[in-house]
Amino acid sequence: MHDASWRDLPPPTPFYRWMVLLFVSLAMFGNYYIYDSLWPIVDLLREQRGFSYQQIGWLSTAYNVAALLVLLAGGYLIDRWGTKRAITLFALICLFAALVTAWSPNFEMMLAGRFLLGLGAEPLIVAATTVLAKWFKGKELSFAFGINLSIARLGSTAADWSTGFASPLYANWQDPLWLATAVAGVSVSAAILYWILERRAEGRYSLGVAENNDKLEFKGLYSFSASYWYVVALCVVFYATVFPFRSFAIDYFQQAHGLDREAAGILSSILPVAAIIATPLFGLWVDRIGKRALFMAAGSLVLLPLFLIVTYAPAGPLVGISIPFIGSAVVPLTLLLVITVLGIVFSLIPAVMWPSVAYIVDGRRLGSAYALMTFCQQIGWAIVPLTIGFLNDKFMAGPDNIDGYTPGMWLYTGMASLGLYFSYKLWRTEQGPHGHGLDTITSTSGADTEASKVA
Repeated sequence: MHDASWRDLPPPTPFYRWMVLLFVSLAMFGNYYIYDSLWPIVDLLREQRGFSYQQIGWLSTAYNVAALLVLLAGGYLIDRWGTKRAITLFALICLFAALVTAWSPNFEMMLAGRFLLGLGAEPLIVAATTVLAKWFKGKELSFAFGINLSIARLGSTAADWSTGFASPLYANWQDPLWLATAVAGVSVSAAILYWILERRAEGRYSLGVAENNDKLEFKGLYSFSASYWYVVALCVVFYATVFPFRSFAIDYFQQAHGLDREAAGILSSILPVAAIIATPLFGLWVDRIGKRALFMAAGSLVLLPLFLIVTYAPAGPLVGISIPFIGSAVVPLTLLLVITVLGIVFSLIPAVMWPSVAYIVDGRRLGSAYALMTFCQQIGWAIVPLTIGFLNDKFMAGPDNIDGYTPGMWLYTGMASLGLYFSYKLWRTEQGPHGHGLDTITSTSGADTEASKVA
């Protein structure tokens, strides 16, 4: 009876749906900003708090360790409490995590803050995905996911841009983190506004029920095909290369290339901006021509020399970058080109690899497949920052010893070479009799939907 009355309700109006999308996306914007707010102050933590590079690596890894624990729990809390309560709870955890990180100069407390952030931010992303699946199923779902991811990634970009629009705060390590705490407050406010909207919609509109596809089942671990594991390996390589590089990038640009903080932040922001622009374009392109394995092979080949170019190539002429309302900077052309290309290559993951899983895995097991892939990505992402921090410390990297950063750059290059190997194996497998149709031209809405779950 309850089900029949629910189905008799009208669908939500477009305005109502897009307001939900806006508030949920702003909640995600906040947790992306909080995560990336730490990277513009790496040099200040080293100078003012005496942190080592390896401690900086631990501040990154603590987030991933928490994310792994949350992933094992799956969507249980979201299913039990409902999306409106879950998103607000997880946004509050992110706010508390930002507060703890900013409040104490003690390394252990900052580590606890980053761990709390992983506990809140990752399930917040899952809850947001569930919301969109419920509100947009059958109505611009893929486009809604794309808008959601773009707004969320603007949080990362804004954290980099804060070195310009909030430059007075960077006289010390703490004030930029207080700014991140304020942004977390905006995230909580957006989550509460979403709660109000959904509460008002209940009983008025037919919202549907989002399917629970995020359960991680280890019992089926060995039943996935070789192509699936090559896709997983590629995602691990790209995640474990690009995100750790971003963690140290602003400090690296300052110490090794002599950029000031504002210029380093603006340069670093080019990577997510390029990804935001390139992701939908690659998605449209690959839908038209297929050749997904070939796309990843080409991307891996392009990725391979980028970090060595940054390390060994001449800086080239200086060029100006101007971002309205943010600031302007003068940076070496070589760095600008490399960071732009890196962002474009990284966009292949959400545009090509995530949807590819839907071609490889049975539809009834997509949730488990994506959860397992995310689990593996978090492991790789957790290990590399610690290794980079160890190498920077061991080789005494700094402005007086720029060569000390070179071993870390070779580690990134080694990861990229693994990507080239796995993309080749994927391509060869897909050319054989056990291929799964990754060359297919037509796309499926299921691929688009599930791909967004690991954004």
